[in-house]
Amino acid sequence: MTLDTDWVRAQFPAFSEPSLQGQAFFENAGGSYTCKPVIDRLHRFYTQRKVQPYAPYEASRLGGEEMDEARSRMAAILGVETDELSFGPSTTQNTYVLAQAFGQMMQPGEAIVVTNQDHEANTGPWRRLAERGIEIREWQIDPDTGHLNPEDLENLLDENVRLVCFPHCSNVVGQVNPVVEITALAHDAGAFVCVDGVSYAPHGFPNVGRLGPDIYLFSAYKTFGPHQGLMVIRRALGELLPNQAHVFNAGTLYKRFTPAGPDHAQVAASAGMADYIDAAYAHHIGGDAAPAERAAAVHDLFRAHETALLQPFLDAVKDRNSVRLIGPSQAEGRAPTVALALNREGEAAAAELAKHGIMAGGGDFYAGRALQAMGVDMDKGVLRLSFTHYTTKAEIDQLLGALDAVL
Repeated sequence: MTLDTDWVRAQFPAFSEPSLQGQAFFENAGGSYTCKPVIDRLHRFYTQRKVQPYAPYEASRLGGEEMDEARSRMAAILGVETDELSFGPSTTQNTYVLAQAFGQMMQPGEAIVVTNQDHEANTGPWRRLAERGIEIREWQIDPDTGHLNPEDLENLLDENVRLVCFPHCSNVVGQVNPVVEITALAHDAGAFVCVDGVSYAPHGFPNVGRLGPDIYLFSAYKTFGPHQGLMVIRRALGELLPNQAHVFNAGTLYKRFTPAGPDHAQVAASAGMADYIDAAYAHHIGGDAAPAERAAAVHDLFRAHETALLQPFLDAVKDRNSVRLIGPSQAEGRAPTVALALNREGEAAAAELAKHGIMAGGGDFYAGRALQAMGVDMDKGVLRLSFTHYTTKAEIDQLLGALDAVL
């Protein structure tokens, strides 16, 4: 089955915005375009429901119902129970709150495993727990490939490890890590698992229930939605960790790790992401299916389209003498997030690409540990080119032409 990109792009107002015509967007890893159902829900909430929710009057009742709808529908897509999904201001903030909870629960001498493949959001808060006497063990990437070898993790695991944190995929390496295998290794050693899904979820919502981690985090503004962090915490762990919220919220699982009140409008608007997945399923496949199964089918459709576009792009850049491709050269098993180390600053190259209608970025993208481990000159950083399912072959061709001119 082929993805109908004309239909897809019609769901995103950015593609009909006059000021963006002729511009090909290749910095999706920094934040995606927003789909129309999310925008419509956000507009409705701000114009019709902008009151305190859950009161007995009509506008308040409807506002609360829309927030509840977002949680229940997104939890169903992710294959978890409704109250196992929390909304917070960002993935970084959600991770910080979780780190505080683990810091209160753990004893000095106990250990947490982190990686140097991570974006800073999923590693920095955990590393700070070393100040409390908690041992931080680093699962290191292969310096040539950026790969995380599960066998290396096994050498770090023992009875002192309480938590293993790793990314579903890196925001510069792009390789998709085997979450099921890694989670099984950690669980066998008696450790909990936290997966940073920020760089994977834009390419299809995963079934977290089937993958098996205890925590899974991602950012809605990178999955076509509002600026919210979504956080799955499975019940067994969520009820074990100390409450981080108001004392009167301690008995509600989805409130225990959101110390501040929710952003009512953005939580409600997150249901628009579920609207979009359902509409994509109905347009391309149709028929009855459970939410998680619809999401899985759409996930596979998106990934097939991305993979078909990604391989020719990788082939075009991997053999250039002036370019070092970071991460795998095969599209299968990696996300369409491609970092290139050049003989100039990545940001300067991005500025030149902008003259050719390519929107991209340069720098370290908060992944300094990974890039340093791979020997990248941090004064130059990398040029990052990232796309998602709404990207077309014509835009890839535009990108390759621009790279020919710039590189």
